[in-house]
Amino acid sequence: MAVYAIWNNKGGVGKSYLTFQVASEYAQQNPNKKVLVIDLCPQANSSSMLLGGMVNGENALAALHSTVPRTSIAGYINDRIVSPYQNPRTGSQYVKPLAATNPALPSNLYLIAGDEQLELQSSRVRAATERGPDDAWRLVHMWIRDLIADVADAWAHHEHEYTVFVDCNPSFSIYTELALSASDRLIIPFSADGSSKRAVRSVLALAYGVSRQPGQAQSEFFLGTLRHQMNRPKIYMYVGNRLTQSYYSSAAAFKTVVGEIGDEIYDVWCANPNEFSIHPAGSPFPASKRTFKAMFQKEVGDANTASVVSSTLGTPICQMTSGTKLVLGKNVVVNQSQLDKQAPNIRDVVSAIE
Repeated sequence: MAVYAIWNNKGGVGKSYLTFQVASEYAQQNPNKKVLVIDLCPQANSSSMLLGGMVNGENALAALHSTVPRTSIAGYINDRIVSPYQNPRTGSQYVKPLAATNPALPSNLYLIAGDEQLELQSSRVRAATERGPDDAWRLVHMWIRDLIADVADAWAHHEHEYTVFVDCNPSFSIYTELALSASDRLIIPFSADGSSKRAVRSVLALAYGVSRQPGQAQSEFFLGTLRHQMNRPKIYMYVGNRLTQSYYSSAAAFKTVVGEIGDEIYDVWCANPNEFSIHPAGSPFPASKRTFKAMFQKEVGDANTASVVSSTLGTPICQMTSGTKLVLGKNVVVNQSQLDKQAPNIRDVVSAIE
């Protein structure tokens, strides 16, 4: 069992899109494992895609939000607000099997849906860390790990291994902290621009305490993990996501930014390799920047129209075929060349996930 958080401290890097594609393909490649996506982003974009896209997915998401209690992450968080320091063991009731709703997905893929009510709950979650027993901060930050344990217990009689992907909100909110506290490994998506470089620096500072200036204040999350001797997720890979054709052809500036982001992460590796997860299991430690990049860096091209069709219809890019698709009442042509720009990259990323 492994739990992967997918997070960058910046919106617009395709984090939810990557979660949708990677989780779907991972389930496809690993039919003997149960695969769970936990959507801890209030926008619930990955949930919408997994449930069937812009129309069917949004309708399915609205139906989950209309139940009492809500069949979403917000329903579970509300249970924990009522019982902040004792596990109510209700986590498994919020799991949604996906294939019956979205036939494009494999039958071993499951979802705990995102919910905008996370924003309304966040102040009460934060308040629960500040009162109660001496270890209230630790107990609250274990909520999502407790949730995963509840689901694992419910699945135990199936004798399946399982893997979890957690889609995180870009902001470093309390529910992002809960997601990181539950995760063993971190996947960092980024785009090829200067703001992504700053965002990756923020990831390293907020989660791992990597200071850029002497005396720089540390995040409460980083200090809390030290204080309570809690594990942080190990950096597993960083993914240049939906890179445009200009990156692959003429624009040297794009490649320079990607290289600088890699250098930032490589510097952390040189200073503290214990913050990284070597993979595959049993591999030797990278001995150079080149071998480090080979292990930890991945690139995913932009499939252009095919990317839009994939997310709008809820059809994973690796399962999509070329041809004319009906998208929001209009015929849209997906070319094989567009699929070829991204599907092999997604398969390559998934093949590196254990």
